[in-house]
Amino acid sequence: MDEAVGDLKQALPCVAESPAVHVEVLQRGGSTAKKEDIKLNVRKLLNRHNIVFGDYTWSEFDDPFLTRNVQSVSIVDTELKAKDLQPIDLNACTVALHIFQLNEDGPISENLEEETENIIAANHWVLPAAEFHGLWDSLVYDVEVKSHLLDYVMTTLLFSEKNVDSNLITWNRVVLLHGPPGTGKTSLCKALAQKLTIRLSSRYRYGQLVEINSHSLFSKWFSESGKLVTRMFQKIHDLIDDKEALVFVLIDEVESLTAARNACRAGAEPSDAIRVVNAVLTQIDQIKRHSNVVILTTSNITEKIDVAFMDRADIKQYIGPPSAAAIFKIYLSCLEELMKCQIIYPRQQLLTLRELEMIGFIENNVSKLSLLLSEISRKSQGLSGRVLRKLPFLAHALYIQAPTVTIEGFLQALSLAVDKQFEEKKKLSTHI
Repeated sequence: MDEAVGDLKQALPCVAESPAVHVEVLQRGGSTAKKEDIKLNVRKLLNRHNIVFGDYTWSEFDDPFLTRNVQSVSIVDTELKAKDLQPIDLNACTVALHIFQLNEDGPISENLEEETENIIAANHWVLPAAEFHGLWDSLVYDVEVKSHLLDYVMTTLLFSEKNVDSNLITWNRVVLLHGPPGTGKTSLCKALAQKLTIRLSSRYRYGQLVEINSHSLFSKWFSESGKLVTRMFQKIHDLIDDKEALVFVLIDEVESLTAARNACRAGAEPSDAIRVVNAVLTQIDQIKRHSNVVILTTSNITEKIDVAFMDRADIKQYIGPPSAAAIFKIYLSCLEELMKCQIIYPRQQLLTLRELEMIGFIENNVSKLSLLLSEISRKSQGLSGRVLRKLPFLAHALYIQAPTVTIEGFLQALSLAVDKQFEEKKKLSTHI
């Protein structure tokens, strides 16, 4: 328990005597090596490379033990709050090692039977899940969204571990992410659950993520005073009873709660609608009392969220469309992936926006390509993250259609794909 509290303290800003650096060690699926042996060898690796610049990943090792047992060693999340990229001396930091293996099983459907219907009420993952590996890093935001969410949940769990009296200091373990569609709210919830499972692996043996199917949960099938809702939450209670598990309950489009309440105004089974919503709120109140559960929710339409639910949310984080700087980072990660797969060939180094600002414009190919990408990013403003991640595929499909392309050719195609996307948006808006 003391070690777990120590890990929680390390993760919080300004409470450790020295800066905390988190290192995630992905153990190979077939490896049976002991965690202590892996830690010992990883620390030797870090001692040989004790100065780093921001996040960094090793995937190849000179050490035969690491080669056999470890897929990657990653210094992570150093850039979440950093204003300027500074060298990090690992010898002067508190280094927290998080060793984990990925679960390859995929989601399990939680089914509830109602008369002749077989309803998929929820999807259930055991974490860390292979499906979510890399998801956290793929989500790019302008403000400190990810660090705020991490800090919030870590504080929540620390208060629980320390038995802070919740009658004196109130917290509900309920997070609400709100904003327009396509901004990555649901993906961020899943990535946060995965990240926290890894970061708290010394305290909890594994994680559980239950994604409730709101459209089924608040549909006409759920009658009989919300009995099926209670049955579904009983399954969640069973997961929470295992104190070695960190449980996340994800309710997507939580405004469906309000939609169910509003059904009574239209005269559609009013008593059932109210009872179902009340059953959900009652169940949330019951499970949030447990120290090993976090409730994650999303909404596209905040003005329609049930007031009774809004009062329960501790943190209400707006997730908006990405800025030009965030779009640049998204495109840069897409280009890196295509170069790694040799669809863009030969590999070409591009400057980050920070590097462009530091060195100013120098008349060379790298600067020209980086500035071109910056211009494409600026004119992409207004597009959602979901669309932005799709554009490199559309650029290739519409304007390249060849096994390989130079980065100059690809950026030209990407620029055309952005223009086409805005043309299609304009046509759609005129026909609505």
